[in-house]
Amino acid sequence: MEHKPYQVVIDDVWFTVSKLDDTTFAISEYGHWEKVHSFLLIGDERAALIDTGLGIDNMKRMTDQLTDLPIMVLTTHVHADHIGSHGQYEDIYVHEAEEDWLVSGIKKLSVEQIRKDISRDITRPVPASFDPAAYTPYQGQPTGLLRDGDIIELGGRNLVIYHTPGHSPGHIALFDPSRGYLFTGDLLYDETPVYAFYPTTSPEDLVNSLERIADIDGVKRIYGAHNTIGLDPVLLDEVRAAVQALRKQDLVRFGTGIHRFDGFSVQF
Repeated sequence: MEHKPYQVVIDDVWFTVSKLDDTTFAISEYGHWEKVHSFLLIGDERAALIDTGLGIDNMKRMTDQLTDLPIMVLTTHVHADHIGSHGQYEDIYVHEAEEDWLVSGIKKLSVEQIRKDISRDITRPVPASFDPAAYTPYQGQPTGLLRDGDIIELGGRNLVIYHTPGHSPGHIALFDPSRGYLFTGDLLYDETPVYAFYPTTSPEDLVNSLERIADIDGVKRIYGAHNTIGLDPVLLDEVRAAVQALRKQDLVRFGTGIHRFDGFSVQF
C-alpha cells in the first residue's frame, strides 16, 4: 500500500509537528543530529504522549496546540533524548525496570557525556533557555509503572505495552491495534544503527525483542523514535531473517560491531 506524505501542521523554530492521521501526530526535532520523534496519540477521553524529546525546547508548547485533553506521558525508555520535557507534564509512566533511572538518574552514563551529546551538531536555532553547560536530564517520581501486557485506555483507542529490553532494561514498544501502528522507540528505526553496546545494554535481549515485535499481528506502519517517520511493515520480515542470521553466525554479543540489513542495522 502506497503511503501518502505526512502533512506538516506546525513548523516551529525548533519542533516540526506532522499529522499522521486526525488524532496522531509526530513531534520531531530535526535540528539535532539524533532526529528524535515523540508521538501524540489522542483518544476520546485522554491523550498519550510517547516520549518528550531532548528537552532543548519545551514540548508542552506543541501539545497544548494539538489537544485540550489530559495527557499521560508513556516513556519508551529513560535516556536523555526521550525524557527531555517530562518535567512539563503531570502524569508520567515508565516501565518498572527503569523507575530507578527516572528517579535517580541513568546508570553508568555521566552528565558530562550527556551534555556533550545533547549540544553537538545542532543545525537549528535553540531557545535562549537552553544552556548546554547546565543541561541536566529529568529526574522525578513517576505517576505509575508499566508492565508487559498492560493495556492503556485512551477512550475509543487502546495501546498495548510490550516490554522490549536490550537497548535499555526497561525499554517498551507500544502497539495501537485500532490503526496498526507500532511505536518501536529505540528498538527499531532506519538509517543509523540501533545499538546495544553500552554497559547497560544487552545484545541478546535486543535480538529477542526484535524477534518478538516481528511476530505482532496486524502491524500496518512502524514508527521508530529516530530518522524516517513511518516504515513499511515488510521491514518486520527482514527483522525476522536478521535475527536468525545473527544467532547462526554467533554475532549476538558485545564487540561484534555493526551489522547491516535491508532497511535497518544493529551495533553490538
